[in-house]
Amino acid sequence: MSEIEKSGLKSQLETKSPRDALREEIKLVHTTSYIDLVKRVAESGGGHLDMDTALSRSSYDAALRAAGALLESVDRILSGDIGRAFCLVRPPGHHALPSRGMGFCLFNNVAIAAKYAVSKKGLERVMIIDWDAHHGNGTQDIFYEDPSVLYVSLHQYPHYPGTGWVDEIGSGQARGTTINFPFPPGTGEDVYLKAFEEVIIPVGKQFNPDFVMISAGYDGHALDLLCSMGLVDSSYRKMTDMIVEMANECCGGKILVTLEGGYNLEAQARSIVQTISGLIGADVEAKDGEPPGTVYSDRAFSIIEQAKNLRA
Repeated sequence: MSEIEKSGLKSQLETKSPRDALREEIKLVHTTSYIDLVKRVAESGGGHLDMDTALSRSSYDAALRAAGALLESVDRILSGDIGRAFCLVRPPGHHALPSRGMGFCLFNNVAIAAKYAVSKKGLERVMIIDWDAHHGNGTQDIFYEDPSVLYVSLHQYPHYPGTGWVDEIGSGQARGTTINFPFPPGTGEDVYLKAFEEVIIPVGKQFNPDFVMISAGYDGHALDLLCSMGLVDSSYRKMTDMIVEMANECCGGKILVTLEGGYNLEAQARSIVQTISGLIGADVEAKDGEPPGTVYSDRAFSIIEQAKNLRA
């Protein structure tokens, strides 16, 4: 929030504390027994769902508020009250499976929002773009057999959680509605932008979504502590601009962004500013320099070719 204020964007934005998600809304994705488990562990004072995923006494309440931010954003965007939304939420969500939390995630915020948009708001198609450097295994699993959701992930591989190889493309009627870019460590902006130009944007236009959602993790930044990718602040502006152009063409510009990972707080804050500036078309100069080149360019570009060939 401090970086947003320093950027001069704050006066152009509405900042709102959202409602909590209802239990029935969480059940659009998660099992009753799992929801009860999260509530019980939190109310007992906290604990761990696994070695990575800790709960405090307030974690259940925070998770309801995080999911509620996305649901309220869906409502307000579809009503025309606002054009786009960036949900600055914690905990994140894209690793959460229907009956299991993992990877710091309790409830799968973006999956709940997409299910809500389709099942409660009557939309036919939702596109989710996940640029977190960890694969969103939970989101993929939830929609792997659901042709109403196109899920696209760009991530470091091999890396946690070990899923998201290029040949994981969905099954049944949803075959082709999952697209994975498992890039090697050191993959930079040039490869990411080519993936957007040659695969993500063309496929998105063909899918013609009614709504676009972004799982925006910033651990792909070159300064991040947990990952080894080569993005910089301005990389996120360039990706956002491409998504905005596609959404304008397909769905009247309806975009919801939700925060996932990111472990260098300064780089994350600056990158969020670049994303928001792209969402509203503001001119905010990036504070970083030129992006580093891709380390294993042949391997990285071959992933894009494989993704294209799997759709041929």
